[in-house]
Amino acid sequence: MIRSMTGFGKAETVFGDKKITAEVRSLNSKQLDLSVKLPQLYRSKDYEIRAMAAKVLQRGKVDIYVNYEVTATAGAVAINRDLFSAYYSQLREITSDNGIKWGGETMDANLIQSILRMPDVVAHETDDASEEEVATLKKVIEEALVKTDEFRQTEGKVLITDLLARVDLIEGAIDKVTPYEKARTEVIKNRIRESIESIGLQVDSNRLEQEIIFYVEKLDVTEEKVRLRNHCHYFRDVAAKEENPGKKLGFIAQEMGREINTLGSKANNSDMQRIVVEMKDELEKIKEQLLNIL
Repeated sequence: MIRSMTGFGKAETVFGDKKITAEVRSLNSKQLDLSVKLPQLYRSKDYEIRAMAAKVLQRGKVDIYVNYEVTATAGAVAINRDLFSAYYSQLREITSDNGIKWGGETMDANLIQSILRMPDVVAHETDDASEEEVATLKKVIEEALVKTDEFRQTEGKVLITDLLARVDLIEGAIDKVTPYEKARTEVIKNRIRESIESIGLQVDSNRLEQEIIFYVEKLDVTEEKVRLRNHCHYFRDVAAKEENPGKKLGFIAQEMGREINTLGSKANNSDMQRIVVEMKDELEKIKEQLLNIL
């Protein structure tokens, strides 16, 4: 299954008087780069949440945000007065600096609601979450992780379709090289003969023919074409059969690049060089896309 490393998932649930929300965002990265932001109430579960994320997402730059809001039916809660005052003062200062006028019941009510939603302003009097609440927390995070993985799978299907289409273009370009190979051989032979004749050298015709054949054989690209075609087949096979093949496909793309570069160095023909440039262009696009494949 091909997965992109780009993904997003969000889930929320209600536990008692709290609405718990979990968001997961991921981008491409060589390793698992995990950032977890939790309310103070859940900080002790950081390690467990990281283990859950690593198991599902495996690789990528992942940000996990968990928050909760106390509903209107809340029971015993505590408002952090100092923190409330600090937020209030900062908001007043920011609005004043930006020329926003204060006043009116609507603005005051909205301001109070906004401050109460700020992190750690409203907290339960208990410092620890119950086992039932922790189980609910893990469940909502797991749901967000699953949604992120589903997002990655959907993105992966789009990416691999594009990658395989570009591999097809590279393999199709191999066949375009063949007609120019034969024409190139005759051009090279004639060029060597004309150069010798132009300087008036007398050479043994049999020896000259042998040297020309040796020179032309050094420019033969049959092996490169065969190996490049095999790499294309291997790319498709790995993409179809292996789980999370991003790194392996990257190695195959490197080998494809070596064969294409050798084709270019042996081309000695403007039409062949043009085809090689087209191959390189498609391969660069493949490499860029592979950076986002898990």
